Amino acid sequence: MANKYYGRVGFIETLETSPGVYTEIPTEHHYYGDVLRNVRRLEPGQHLNDNLNVSVEISIVADPYARNHFHSMRYVEYAGALWEVTSVDATQYPRLILSVGGVYNGEQA
Repeated sequence: MANKYYGRVGFIETLETSPGVYTEIPTEHHYYGDVLRNVRRLEPGQHLNDNLNVSVEISIVADPYARNHFHSMRYVEYAGALWEVTSVDATQYPRLILSVGGVYNGEQA
């Protein structure tokens, strides 16, 4: 039995804001779905502390925006933190399967 999911999914689109100038524009949308896989692992790092990574798969019910912009998904909110979306499986529409990896530290909406 899968756990239920509701949270933010962040998209980063690169748009030409003036001739020859491209800007990354962040947006967020909220989605419902299911957590299909939830695994935590520590990886030895080059620094004092180990790196925390999660191996999570979240199946969201996609709207037309998510379907048309799945290639722009960058992060997902899960367990109180933002995590990087490492891959998206769009072959089971209207479901999108998001694979989530390490902590996301990039730009957000």
